[in-house]
Amino acid sequence: MKKSTPPNRSRIQEFIDLPDAEKDRIAREFENPASAKTFRPLNARERKLWERAKRKMGRPVVGEGSKVISLSVERELLNRADELAKRKGVSRAALVAAGLHAVLKKPGLLKGRPAA
Repeated sequence: MKKSTPPNRSRIQEFIDLPDAEKDRIAREFENPASAKTFRPLNARERKLWERAKRKMGRPVVGEGSKVISLSVERELLNRADELAKRKGVSRAALVAAGLHAVLKKPGLLKGRPAA
């Protein structure tokens, strides 16, 4: 029967707590090229864990992900936008995204605006 790990102790901590001689014995097993014969393909659960571990860290993907862009904005308009974002407790990017959503829902909002 397989020994289970208590929920508050990780397998890493169990290894760290082993005596040095035991750690050396375990490490030697993996230094031997013949140990590869004992390896097996990952099962579905292990594959899911492996894919999760390989994933790049970073912000969660929203929609189809994001794209970094360079944008020119009048200084005063940017200052006003930053002040509004701060008052609303959102990022500048979130404020710009909300503005784009509003314009895309009502394209008539842009009538009479000078072209950039």
